[in-house]
Parts: sequence; C-alpha cells; structure tokens
Amino acid sequence: MKEKIKKVEEKIALAKLGGGKKRIDTQHAKGKLTARERIHFLLDQGSFEEMGALVTHRTKEFGMDKQIYYGDGVVTGFGTIHGREVCVFAQDFTVFGGSLSETHAEKICKIMDMAMKIGVPIIGLNDSGGARIQEGVRSLGGYADIFHRNVKASGVIPQISAIMGPCAGGAVYSPAMTDFTLMVENTSYMFVTGPNVVKTVTNEEVTSEELGGAITHATKSGVTHFTAGNDLECIAQIKQLIGYLPQNCEDAPKALSYSLQTEIREGLETILPENVNQPYDMRHIIQEIIDADTFFEVHKLYAENIVVGFARMAGKSIGIVANQPMSLAGVLDVDSSKKAARFTRFCDCFNIPLLVLVDVPGFLPGTDQEWNGIITNGAKLLYALSEATVPKITVITRKAYGGAYDVMNSKHIGADLNYAWPSAEIAVMGAKGASEIIFRKEIMAAEDPEKKLVEKERQYAEMFANPFSAAERGFIDEVILPKDTRRKLIKGFSILENKVVNMPKKKHGNIPL
Repeated sequence: MKEKIKKVEEKIALAKLGGGKKRIDTQHAKGKLTARERIHFLLDQGSFEEMGALVTHRTKEFGMDKQIYYGDGVVTGFGTIHGREVCVFAQDFTVFGGSLSETHAEKICKIMDMAMKIGVPIIGLNDSGGARIQEGVRSLGGYADIFHRNVKASGVIPQISAIMGPCAGGAVYSPAMTDFTLMVENTSYMFVTGPNVVKTVTNEEVTSEELGGAITHATKSGVTHFTAGNDLECIAQIKQLIGYLPQNCEDAPKALSYSLQTEIREGLETILPENVNQPYDMRHIIQEIIDADTFFEVHKLYAENIVVGFARMAGKSIGIVANQPMSLAGVLDVDSSKKAARFTRFCDCFNIPLLVLVDVPGFLPGTDQEWNGIITNGAKLLYALSEATVPKITVITRKAYGGAYDVMNSKHIGADLNYAWPSAEIAVMGAKGASEIIFRKEIMAAEDPEKKLVEKERQYAEMFANPFSAAERGFIDEVILPKDTRRKLIKGFSILENKVVNMPKKKHGNIPL
C-alpha cells in the first residue's frame, strides 16, 4: 500500500508542477501568475478541491505521445469565495501554451456541468494560445461543447470570465457568452483574428495590444466589463463582483446586516446646478443614495454617457442604470443603449432589483447613429426594461425628454415606482426647441424675435418643464424632495420584495438583436 500511495503522491506532484519550473519562471517573468497560483488567491484558503488532476491527452500524432503532462493544461475544481461555493477552471499556459485539446475541453465541460447541477457560479480563468492544432477537429469540437454549455447555463448560474493571457480565434466566444469579462492590462488580449491575419487581409499594421488589449476592449468595443493592472487586482475584482450576485437564478443575493437610521441625505439638495444645461456627475447622486462605499461600477470606460453597476441599499444588492450628464449630456446612443440593456437583463436573470436614475435629453441624432442602428439598439434597452420583472424604481432628477423618457423605465413600460425631483422636466423636448416649433409664426412676426422666443420659452417651461403634469396623470407616483430619496428607495424596494409578475406563456421573446 505504501508504494501505491507514493505513486499517487508522485503523480499529483507532477500535475502541480504543470509544464515545469522553467516555464513557470517564464510565466512569472511576464508578470503573470500560474493557473494554480490564480486559484490559490481566488478561493478561500484550503477550500479548493481539484477534479481531473491526472487527466492526460490522447493524441499520438506529431510526437505528442512523448509529451504527456498531467492535467493537460487546465486546472478544474470547486471551492469557496467568502464561504460561498463556486466552480472554477484555470488554463495553464505552461502546458502546451494552455492550448485546448479534446481532454482539456472535457475537463472544462465537466466542471461546468457540475456548476449547473449544484447551482453555483462558474469562473473561468483564461490563458490559452487557442486550439491545439495537433488535434484538428477534435479541438474545435471541444470548443463547441463549451459554447453549448455557456448557452445552457446562461441565466441559470452567473458565469464570469477572466482573460489573463492570450485568448484568440474560437476561444473568444466562450467569454463573450458569459455574463462578465475581466481583462488584465498589457498581458491579455482577445481577438478573432490576430495582427498577422489583419495585415494580410486589410494591410493594416496593428499590435496585439491595439487590436485586442484590455484598454481597447474596455473603451472601444465594450467586450470587457472590467480591466485590472495585474492578476491579483483582477482576482480581487472577481471576488468583489461575486459579493453582489446570487448563487443561481432561484436564489436571491445575500443581504448584509444593516440598521435603519433617519436616511435623510441633505447633500442631495446641492448637487444639481442652477443652470439646467450645466452638467454634473451622476455618480455624486449615486454615492449619496446608496450604502457608503458600495458602488461597484460595470463597463466604466465604455459608453460613458450611461453609468451601470451594483450597489447596496440598506444592505441589499441592487443594480443601477443612470444617465450621465457629464458625457454627451447623458443622451442615449447606440453604445449606451446596448450597455444598459445587457446589464438590465443580467439583473433580471438573477433577481437583482433595478434603480434607474434619469437625466436624459433624448437620443443622439446624426447619420452615424442612424446608420449604426440607433433604432434597433435603442429598442434593446426598451425591450430589456419592459421585459424585466424584478422590482424596478425610477427617479427623474432633471431632464426626461421625448422617447428617451419612455425608454428609461417609465411607468408605461412596467416600472413599479416612479419618483421625480421638483427639478424634473418631463416633456417631448426642451422648452427652447418646443417654443421654436409651436410659436414659430408668433416669434417671426414679433418686433424682437429673440425677446419673444425667450418669453415663449418661459411660458412653455412653466406649462411642461416640470414634473407636475406627469404627476397629475399618475405617470409619476410622487414628486419627492431630493433629501428624501434614499429613504423613499429603501421603503420602495422593501415593499416590492415579494413582487410577482405573471408573464404570457411563450418559449422566449425575440429581442431586437
């Protein structure tokens, strides 16, 4: 028996060594942790239980039968983060560059199946050179098996992907179908075709970092939700994110203990500028409304004219969607609509109540927007908020103009509680533009057209640029003092906790993709 135990211990030791010390040193020299080190820092100490440590590939061609490594380039298993169970896989770049083989894929599929069975989040730490070309179609089949499970798991368990090295070709589609993607600056990249192929096909000269680095995907494409300066920072972000999420779609996010106080926030009274056209940072309002230091922003560097993220309200997890007047005056455009729609649908999947803060002058006009599908992309946000059945509360702080008023969680599309500050302006358009249309003849005939326009603008503003017309019709449930906002929201989300919505029977809706 001792010999058998010794043999097992030797094999496990080899598995833990991955591709060997030399390759581990190379990984460290690049500023990257190994797969096992990443899992060590991600999970609670001593909680990791590995599966498939002794798996090896089955390829005999191209001399592969002489290159056998236990684990076959991916570490899989389960453990806990802050006491909560999760399943995890981490690709090991020291073994065949983390390339995906048939058995490598089988290990990932097995841990994904486990996560689905027990209803816990699945976290993937990606660091791979792509498909293992020595295996041909078997490797491609492995990718497809993973993709299929990504789709089955979507909306059932949270799926998180961290890109901590290369992720190219078919490999990019699994992270793209998960709920959140994180990337490490300067050491990770994602693209379907690399710089060499781009140069051959389009004659463009571009580096891997420019084509698919963390900052590129955080600012231009929106492919990544978070960026980190190094592996440890990325892992810390995953752990923070997990804290706001439930285990699965049947669960609710864990609430933290909280003692209710007066909850009055006098600071909210002084955030809005006197000039209605002057911008302000919506994050200042968010910070005053939520529990202190709990805002965790998502997609921070992408489509900055809308802010989305998680926070806590009286200890409970909520999702926030808010127009940002500091960027493009807070208008809705193609990118911001997609960003907010995606976040809204995630929150609805996982029972996270939604708070929508509105200061929107409308949709961004222009040929670029129209030609890039502002109609269907704007409709995505409209669809997502209309479809969502979680508790939904809206607060209009200032402007709510035109179709954007409807889209931003209006009462008409199913919001549960709609509040407005006294500063709210709910109208088809701004007073100046409306006056120029409605009173055009009168203004043109006046001795002093500019003076007449100012007069008519004031007249229109008194009639419509306020929350009272909407409140009289029940489109706004209450006009509230800014300082009372937090108190109202805590009570509102509390009363809505047991909300039930019965939807028409259907297979699924057809969102305007």
